[in-house]
Amino acid sequence: MRFDTKIAVIVRTDLADWQKLNVTAFVCSGLAHATGEIVGKPYEDASGNTYLPMFREPVVVYAADAPALARTHTRALSRGLTAALYTEDLFRTDNEDDNRATVRAVEAHELNLVGLAVYGPRNAVDKVTKGLKLHG
Repeated sequence: MRFDTKIAVIVRTDLADWQKLNVTAFVCSGLAHATGEIVGKPYEDASGNTYLPMFREPVVVYAADAPALARTHTRALSRGLTAALYTEDLFRTDNEDDNRATVRAVEAHELNLVGLAVYGPRNAVDKVTKGLKLHG
């Protein structure tokens, strides 16, 4: 099925594997609140156990160096796409209030991004992620 919207995650290539996975999980959790339509319905197995709903469409994960990630961020902002971000500084904080304060203290063009997730119309997301390679 082809969706009219797209979810893309962009992770900086120079991170440790655990950091890439952590960043991906965090930015995806942010996108889960983008709209009421982004998440599907709950799951249930044949034994009657229920599971939380997940995104209703695939998530495409890209790899980028720091300049490409910054460029992608700028493109996403200029197109008004819904976004979630993770900065390198967040690896040194240990609570949500400090996380928000850390991001708020830095101008957008100076954020030291390690991850970004964007959601929006397929064509707009494709333009924002143009030139990036799929994460391997």
